[in-house]
Amino acid sequence: MKTYKALEKQFRRISAVNGALAVLGWDQSTMMPEGGARARAEQVATLSVLRHDWITDPKLGDQLNLAASDAKALDDWQRANLREMQRQWRHATALNPRLVEARTKAAMACEMVWRKARRDDDFKSFAKAFKPVLELTREVAAAKSAAFGLGTYDALLDEYEPGGRSASIDKLFADLAGFLPDFIDRALVKQARRPDPLPLLGPFPTETQREVGLKFMKVLGFDFSHGRLDVSAHPFSGGVPDDVRITTRYAEDDFTKALMGILHETGHALYELGLPRAWRDQPVGEARGMVLHESQSLLIEMQVCRGAEFLTYATPLLRKAFKGSGEAWSEANMQGIYARVKPDLIRVDADEVTYPAHVMLRYRLEQAMLNDDLPIAELPAAWNDGMQTLLGVDVPDDRNGCMQDIHWPSGAIGYFPTYTLGAMSAAQLFAAAKAQDAAILPGIAKGNFKPLLKWLRANVHGKGALLTTDELLREATGKPLGTAAFKAHLKARYLN
Repeated sequence: MKTYKALEKQFRRISAVNGALAVLGWDQSTMMPEGGARARAEQVATLSVLRHDWITDPKLGDQLNLAASDAKALDDWQRANLREMQRQWRHATALNPRLVEARTKAAMACEMVWRKARRDDDFKSFAKAFKPVLELTREVAAAKSAAFGLGTYDALLDEYEPGGRSASIDKLFADLAGFLPDFIDRALVKQARRPDPLPLLGPFPTETQREVGLKFMKVLGFDFSHGRLDVSAHPFSGGVPDDVRITTRYAEDDFTKALMGILHETGHALYELGLPRAWRDQPVGEARGMVLHESQSLLIEMQVCRGAEFLTYATPLLRKAFKGSGEAWSEANMQGIYARVKPDLIRVDADEVTYPAHVMLRYRLEQAMLNDDLPIAELPAAWNDGMQTLLGVDVPDDRNGCMQDIHWPSGAIGYFPTYTLGAMSAAQLFAAAKAQDAAILPGIAKGNFKPLLKWLRANVHGKGALLTTDELLREATGKPLGTAAFKAHLKARYLN
């Protein structure tokens, strides 16, 4: 126990550095002036190397081995914590400090270039900045591949989804790929038989949109003494469990996208806020992985807040806030707006039926880039061909094409599949929650999210990293991750 307690102390220090890096990252995306980029890159790189030095200290490896030899003395949470410590140690020791520093600096520089390049539709500038990020990410993948005995893509995927493997993803995605084209056609045919939803005419002042978003965040259970809402070029959730920072982006001609962005990020935030308080500075107290993290954002945004019950509650509030009147502001029309299937350009604005196609395209392209089968210069053409093949959408420019996401500029290759795996998990979890607590849907219709949040706290949030993703899903839903619940949800919402 003495050795294990020493490990807890060391990982508490590492957790504090992780938290500082998270808040610095939030500041970079929301508040930092462009001129601060060089200094911020140096700060983040220095802290990243410091963290790496701490976790790769040879003494730490010896302590992990010693603690593991007497794991019977530990309780379930402590054993799981030791397992997560070992996992983080393996990932860290696979890389040398030079690579950690170089990758961090390249990614931060590329992200700053990406912001301007996306705004100016300047792929050439982006490609130049992205090249070192991709090269260094390949180095990371190769080092971890050798250390873990995994393929290069799986070695990166494991950073975001512990134990995640492309072979399993390929099977699930193949199942969806066989289901979705016909389903999309059927949903569009059924949709065409109804009148198009009436447009909601703006302008919708940004400040009013923000007030509405804050209200719904509070209703959902967001604790503003431990978090805040801001604006960024790409919506995200960051910070730490005691200080959760979420962002969105506004357009005054359409409030619906910003609102759903806020609700999506609130789902992420609720997960962080609900992580086990007793373990928040330890690896076992962190979120299990990005599949479950994305399940929580998509459960709130897609499963709940695009559903009839939520819109029954929300529509009168939206009508009052934006001073709307007439049939366009009816509950039925609002449901038509939020349940409309429309193949389109932007992933974060996509409906839940076509969303998986966006993810599958990125999954395929990032594997090809990592394996050097797709030169960066050919990315726009490959992207545009994929959008046409998968969704029948013509891409007018790179700004709304291959440069739309922040993930690749920041070096996050291996992340994208977790979005659709998260959507499947969300459907599975919400179906189980509704079956286990009959108060959930009536509560949502009245703006009472306490029954749902209580279920999520008990079955997902409060588990931290105690269980694997499949173990958690089996406990909560009785089944491992699969496509059945997601398909059933889509059929119920779009074909009935």
